[in-house]
Amino acid sequence: MVSKPRISKGTRDFSPKQLANRDYIFSTIKSNFKKFGFQPIETPSFELAETLLGKYGEEGDRLIFKILNSGDKVKKADLQALEEGNLARFSNSLTEKALRYDLTVPFARYVAQYQNDIIFPFKRYQIQPVWRADRPQKGRFQEFYQCDADVVGSKSLWQEIEFIQLYDAVFSDLNLDGVTIKINNRKILAGIAELIGAQDKLIDFTVALDKLDKIGAEKVKEEMLNKGIDSDGISKLEPLFSLTGDFSEQLQSLRTILSASTEGIKGVEELEFIASSVAAIGLKTAKLQMDVTLARGLNYYTGAIFEVSAPDSVQMGSIGGGGRYDDLTGIFGLKDVSGVGISFGLDRIYLVLEELNLFPSDKTTSTKVLFTNFGTSESLYCLKAMTILRSKSIATELYPDPAKLKKQMVYCNKREIPFVVMVGEAEMAQNKFMLKDMNSGEQQLITLEELINIVSYK
Repeated sequence: MVSKPRISKGTRDFSPKQLANRDYIFSTIKSNFKKFGFQPIETPSFELAETLLGKYGEEGDRLIFKILNSGDKVKKADLQALEEGNLARFSNSLTEKALRYDLTVPFARYVAQYQNDIIFPFKRYQIQPVWRADRPQKGRFQEFYQCDADVVGSKSLWQEIEFIQLYDAVFSDLNLDGVTIKINNRKILAGIAELIGAQDKLIDFTVALDKLDKIGAEKVKEEMLNKGIDSDGISKLEPLFSLTGDFSEQLQSLRTILSASTEGIKGVEELEFIASSVAAIGLKTAKLQMDVTLARGLNYYTGAIFEVSAPDSVQMGSIGGGGRYDDLTGIFGLKDVSGVGISFGLDRIYLVLEELNLFPSDKTTSTKVLFTNFGTSESLYCLKAMTILRSKSIATELYPDPAKLKKQMVYCNKREIPFVVMVGEAEMAQNKFMLKDMNSGEQQLITLEELINIVSYK
């Protein structure tokens, strides 16, 4: 029986044109990573399950793809847990490995494992796919790339400032104007939790608060109540739900609200330093904005938290995010190593650039010159010239069959190849080439040297 060709939900195939556009984004991000002094590393696609589980909170753990054991290892399954109805324990007994959920936890494992070989502060970038068992929707996939940059081994807030500059540099190079870099501080969130008497429910509080822009204030309050946060405490959050003013005005309001919280005030002071420094340096295209509800829902952030929003003209979730994690490597035995990092959401950035028609047309053209095929001797003549063009990094190809000229030209148009070279007996007799510019329609009989000069500079 013939099976219908299809792929799993949440995954995608990519055409040559799509890959060319993706490579344009990759190369732009990578070149800026290098400009800012980051070094590349790679980690395995899957980690030991114990490395990943428990690092992202309850919601994050549910989205981790686990790899089933095989062979004799299946015999280790906890059947008693299944009988007792403890599906989580039973599921964990069936797997020892899992696909990576992000690049940050594997990076923390890497730092702890190779701590004696690393020069601190260590600045790394990593561009690899990750997997999440999330519900597929626009801009949200189960397999996608992350482009991360992190610094470990320094508590300096200059790192946060440089990451804001890095975001701005990348989006400026992509000609994506109107990007907003939202920032908050986990210490401020801890101070707010202290204010409402929810210190012991900080994770529940921040996970709920992080959903404010998605489900609204009333639903957030309802979720907090369901998590056991006191209604009197929740009522104290009202000023935060409607916090207004520019960056400095919001920080001043927070100073007043959090005056009794040492931790909260420390978070305010850190943001004041970052905001004033960025203002002094200036940004090219991005805008820095305070967002007191920003939490990102992950357990490991301890300081600044970032989230990047696309221009208002595009309906899209965050296209980047990150923050400071002061002791993430501690879970792997390496204590007191502070880190901070950011991530670019490649797939969502792609969708934004596509919707705004910001991909440069020359980036999607792989072949620059097509040589027609009029027969064996003509093709051999063309291949000798093509070898010279390729040695000069000019992408060329020969139409494989001696088909009618019209068919070869249709192929050229569909492929959007800008130049066609036609060689027949007359051209070979003069040791020349007939070059056609497919955009203007202009044709000219030229030497190989002239051909090289023309296609090199157009």
